[in-house]
Amino acid sequence: MRVQGREAPVELVRDESETLTQFAYRSIRNDIIRGVREPGERLRIDRLKQIYDIGPTPIREALQKLNAEQLVLSEGNRGFTVAPLDAEEFRDLNVARTEVELAALRLSMEHGDSAWESRVVAASYIMNKEDAAIAALDSVPDSWERANAAFHTAMVDACGSNWLLRTRETLQDLCERYRRASVRSHRGERDLAGEHAAIAEAVLAREVDRACQLTRFHFDLTARNLDVAMPSGRKASARR
Repeated sequence: MRVQGREAPVELVRDESETLTQFAYRSIRNDIIRGVREPGERLRIDRLKQIYDIGPTPIREALQKLNAEQLVLSEGNRGFTVAPLDAEEFRDLNVARTEVELAALRLSMEHGDSAWESRVVAASYIMNKEDAAIAALDSVPDSWERANAAFHTAMVDACGSNWLLRTRETLQDLCERYRRASVRSHRGERDLAGEHAAIAEAVLAREVDRACQLTRFHFDLTARNLDVAMPSGRKASARR
């Protein structure tokens, strides 16, 4: 069952400070999260060389790193495949991501200053524009995904804990490929603009319990919607 539609590839620009391995890792990882490299897709070195115009050694090293992050699976002598989507795994990821998010959110509302409030307002404004725009679209564009990530990051970025923020970022990235599938499948059934606006309002009012409750509901609804799109235990089949 294909849950994610194939996205158009985005050509990343290599930073001068990046090694070829780092650039290969960033490019392939971005395409996996966005659904360009589909769940279960066989990642053949020769084909990836042509797609990304990078030699086999950096490609192989990048795939090993992605394997450590569980975005790619190693099949021994058979090479690598994109990790399948698994509703049960996402439920587990969502539990971890939610608890980390709420811990950072509480601290952020406790320590946030006027500059932080300004960032929340700015992120909320952009999020509202993107939420309104997707109502007329058949798909969820990358601009919405960027706005969504920036919105939730703005809520927590005054927490004062680098470890919380790093852990949160990792979990957010792992959740994103699942979130894309959920949002696409049930976009018309959710008031995303209302959900985001309510979270921002509670955060700016420093209503800690309400902000946490709304954020938990927001994340849980995404997980429940994915359960409908991909019943428990079912995974995207491998593409050979």
